[in-house]
Order: sequence, then structure tokens, then C-alpha cells
Amino acid sequence: MARLLLIEDDVTIRTPLLRALRERGHAVAAVGTALEGMQAALADRPDLVVLDLGLPDLDGRETLRMLRAVSRVPVIVATARDDETEIVRVLDAGADDYLVKPFTAAQLDARIRAVLRRGGAAPADPTITVGELSIDPAARVVRLAGTTVELTPREFDLLHHLAARAGQVVTKRELLTEVWQIPYGGADKTVDVHLSWLRRKLGETATEPRYLHTVRGVGVRLGEPEPR
Repeated sequence: MARLLLIEDDVTIRTPLLRALRERGHAVAAVGTALEGMQAALADRPDLVVLDLGLPDLDGRETLRMLRAVSRVPVIVATARDDETEIVRVLDAGADDYLVKPFTAAQLDARIRAVLRRGGAAPADPTITVGELSIDPAARVVRLAGTTVELTPREFDLLHHLAARAGQVVTKRELLTEVWQIPYGGADKTVDVHLSWLRRKLGETATEPRYLHTVRGVGVRLGEPEPR
């Protein structure tokens, strides 16, 4: 499993690609602008970045130059631009590979694995451990103190998203967009309901949290429980 950052503004491309890459065992964060991409790349330090060129706030080639000035993270440019001159410019600017749309998730996954092999980057440990809680994204298995916790697919996706950002406050907007793939709005109660179910299965409550801590007015944070 690799930790990936997908910078793609077209939600009709981003959403299915995000889902498909996660199904292949990767931990994926996705943003829609160059500024968000730069912030995420520096804060989260992904193993690889998948970068679209047609971003709304800044051209992807300029984004690549800015990223290269501060990071050596491998970058695969995934774009509809198929002009040979443009491809050469992007590769010269520091891209590790170039993939022309349309492409399948399987093709992108193969390019990701190839780039990581060339760079000698070892995929991240497939198991995320927070205290006595362990999440295995590849097997989609959660254990608490060695005991398997039975979760629904959505509960697993929610817990995995939070665990991949352990220690950080994650907003309901992000959870609805990235876990449910729906816009933020009246459906935000969905997050509260699933968090309640998840807490129950982890043996905690909102008033006595151990792993899932609500930050009022902001979101939720998954962190190690304090010693009892």
C-alpha cells in the first residue's frame, strides 16, 4: 500500500479514481486545487502525487515546479493534454511519468507501482496502528486489543480515513466528500450516526471517548487513548 495524493479538480474523475485506488489497498487523499495540493503534499508527505494539469487556480506545470522546489516526492502527471511538446516540458520540469486521459485505474496503479520501484520507495506499512487499534486496509480488517471488530463497509471506510490522519481534526465536509462522495449539506447527520455506531463497536461513547474525539464546531479526531 502506498500513501497517495490525488490533485484533480474534476469530481467526475476524482471520485471514481479515489474509490478504485483505495480498493487496490492505497491510502488516498484527494484535493481539487493547486494550493490545496501543495499544502497536503507538505503536511502529509505522501509516497506519490498524481497531478492533473488543468487546475482552476494554477496551471499544473507551475504547480509541479513549485512542488519540485520543496520536495522530491514522485509525481505522475495525469491529464488530457497529449501534445508531445507539452509532455516533454512536463517531464523536463520534474514529472516522473505522464499518463494521458482517459485511462483506467488499473493502468494508473501499474504506473504508480513502477514509479515507486524505480525510486526505491517502499510502500507504507499496510497496517495503521493507533494505541491498541489496528486497521489493515488491504484485508479491510480492524482489531482492537487483538480482537476483530466487525464493521460495515462504510464504518470501515470512515475509520480508515480517520486513522490515516490520526491526530488531525477531520471536518464533516471532508468525510462526506471523501468517504461518502456526496456534497456537504443536510446529509451531515449521516456522519454523526455512523460515528455513534463506530464508537459503540469500539467500546466508547461521545461523552467518554477513547479513540474518537469530537471537536465541537470543527470535526472529529482519532487519537491514542489516554492511560486509565
